[in-house]
Amino acid sequence: MVDHRSSPTPAVTPPHAPSPLAAAFSLWAWVPIRSLAPRHRSRIADHLKALGPHDRYLRFGYPATDEQIDKYVEHIDFDRDEVFGIFNRRLDLIAMAHLANVSMPQCGSNAVAEFGVSVASKARGRGYGARLFEHAVMHARNRGVDTLFIHALSENTAMLKIARKAGATVERSGSETEAWLKLPPETIATRFGELMEEQAAEIDYRLKVQAHRFQEIIDAITEVKTHISNKPPSASG
Repeated sequence: MVDHRSSPTPAVTPPHAPSPLAAAFSLWAWVPIRSLAPRHRSRIADHLKALGPHDRYLRFGYPATDEQIDKYVEHIDFDRDEVFGIFNRRLDLIAMAHLANVSMPQCGSNAVAEFGVSVASKARGRGYGARLFEHAVMHARNRGVDTLFIHALSENTAMLKIARKAGATVERSGSETEAWLKLPPETIATRFGELMEEQAAEIDYRLKVQAHRFQEIIDAITEVKTHISNKPPSASG
């Protein structure tokens, strides 16, 4: 691991403002991202344990075992950090991000948050990692965070591509790479945007819960009908 205490203060580049066309496309391609809470620990653990060995290696920087994942999930501080997730229609957690508040001496009194993300293999190629990063940036700005930090393996090209695209300064040190993104202050737009996203994501989740329960009822009825139709007729006297 890189010793952050001895690292020089990095130069960071503010992210570029999105064009009107990009902003419109972002709205059209909206993805429901929901804040996670302690009650979601088991779902977080299931999501991370479903990652293959190489994906675990990229996410944690080492080939994490199930026991190590359980310990990581158990120690997530939901009062200090923020965890976001994307659920599919079956209420499976298919992507999640951990935005951890950290203290780094080289950053002085500036507030710094570290970003980590994972996406299920079946949900790759849909831009979920980038969406979670954008959501984390907006959330961090609204909480007064000055700098977003990413510590990743150099071979984690997908994560580093997201960081570079956002305008982060990326510094490689052998097998490990650090990315630093200077965040502008919050605005009315970021406050309103986060509020609208949270409300929309909550409505989306509740609709998925209702649809899931309705499907369970339909499946139960179908199973009963199948059982009755397959039951042999009783012998007559």
